Amino acid sequence: MNPNAEFDSLTESKSFDRRSFLVTSLGAGFALAVQPVMAQTAIKTDDVGLLAGEVKVPVKDGQMAAYRAMPQGASKAPVVLVVSEIFGVHEYIKDVCRRFAKLGYCAIAPELFARQGDPQKYTSISELMASITSKTPDAQVMTDLDACVAWAATQGADTNRLAITGFCWGGRISWLYSAHNPQLKAAVAWYGRLVGVANEFTPRHPTDLVGKLMAPVLGLYGGVDTGIPLETVEAMEKALQQGSAAAKASQIKIYDNSPHAFHADYRPSYNKVDAEDGWKELLAWFKKSGL
Repeated sequence: MNPNAEFDSLTESKSFDRRSFLVTSLGAGFALAVQPVMAQTAIKTDDVGLLAGEVKVPVKDGQMAAYRAMPQGASKAPVVLVVSEIFGVHEYIKDVCRRFAKLGYCAIAPELFARQGDPQKYTSISELMASITSKTPDAQVMTDLDACVAWAATQGADTNRLAITGFCWGGRISWLYSAHNPQLKAAVAWYGRLVGVANEFTPRHPTDLVGKLMAPVLGLYGGVDTGIPLETVEAMEKALQQGSAAAKASQIKIYDNSPHAFHADYRPSYNKVDAEDGWKELLAWFKKSGL
């Protein structure tokens, strides 16, 4: 089966413009839109024993910057795609990659907004969403993630053991990628939106794709997330039971007292207890899938 089939058909009817890459390298530190960060709580994972840093991933129209972390000298390491929040690949996402690498994974976090602009330059979340996030086509994202998988294979990683996880915007993308790539073995979506308005950039949403999921998804959600109504999460739980075999095998865990972005250890929303529990749930989910 063609892993691009679901979204190839969309791009045939609703083409999107591929602009020149505006972001050709990754920034340092944290996004301006979330300053000041909670530096005293941010987790800092070193790169001792790791091959970690910026790489260039070939895509159809150029090269996309990404952060890669994996154990030095590793052969056939399982691959995990790490999809950022709306703020792009900043220090928090890089650190998550290093955490995976310390556990033996080849973790890749691509700058998926590279053609639309640099999210780390924006000081306003609303302006960032209007200028970049809302104009980044799902179809483009799917093919860019496929390119990361292809690149990982050239680096000696084991793409037959492939997972994805993402946060906020990236959580939604994790659901979508499970409906896109049959190579995928597992997905973990951290507080990703489940419903939304269909348009040329986001024609389908997770609730629309429960019949097409090809890998089981673990959804981790905050019970007091003001941006993702609990009723939409509960509706998704019910919809999954009417979906594909992978959908029926999917699960959602709700952390009753956590807000949105409860895993983001650099933000005031961070809930240490629930973030640590979610990470343990993620690792158990991957292990269950042979990763």
